[in-house]
Amino acid sequence: MIHNAGFAAAGLRSWTYTSFECAEAELGDLVAGLGPEWAGLSLTMPLKEAGLALAAAASPVAVATGAANTLVRRPDGTWYADNTDVPGMIRVLEDAGLRRGPAVTVLGGGGTARAALAAAAGFGATEVTVVTRRPEARDELAPAAAALGVTIVGRDWSRAASAFDADAVISTVPKGAADELATAVRFSPGAVLFDAIYDPWPTPLAAAAQRQGVRVVSGLDLLLAQALGQFEQFTGVVPAPESAMRAALTAAAGSR
Repeated sequence: MIHNAGFAAAGLRSWTYTSFECAEAELGDLVAGLGPEWAGLSLTMPLKEAGLALAAAASPVAVATGAANTLVRRPDGTWYADNTDVPGMIRVLEDAGLRRGPAVTVLGGGGTARAALAAAAGFGATEVTVVTRRPEARDELAPAAAALGVTIVGRDWSRAASAFDADAVISTVPKGAADELATAVRFSPGAVLFDAIYDPWPTPLAAAAQRQGVRVVSGLDLLLAQALGQFEQFTGVVPAPESAMRAALTAAAGSR
């Protein structure tokens, strides 16, 4: 959808973007069977770690986070792994007004939380508050945090509402998990909320932030930003045709 709109806008008439259902254990065989006409792959969870393992080379951010959402075929036929979620997240936060050296709180401890740690590091943050239901989830983030040069300050979910005194709050938890916080939190003046959910929208947390005058960005914003990075790597067309890709995403979201 987004990529196909970009291909059309860039005049790449022979290019197509399609989707596969693929289990993690099946990814290696799928990639090995792709012909030279395949320029790249977008990977969603739970394939991001497996995709990184398949690559002959990887970007520093993919290595640090231990996850790749992008595989790009190189001229020698091998695959290069990247994680465009991270620069995408940096972009949407920057567009919302976040500046360097912020205080950052991350809700959740999964794969998107690793991207959030990398984004925080990209803004120059050296310490990030991470709020999870399970302390073990924070332990699982420790290797990525160490590779990124970020110190995790852990906080249990029972104290989540007290962690919103930050310049940026990045919610990576599943749909409904943060709804209980909507009536309990008070954002800092000038803060930015990134909520990785985009359906339904706005979430109760995002709506609460909007009522408090907080700048809010959604998972849809990230979906576009990371796709722009993928498109440029797949095609070599720089910059990607953002207007056409944004319009396709907006139309698709509106039809849900």
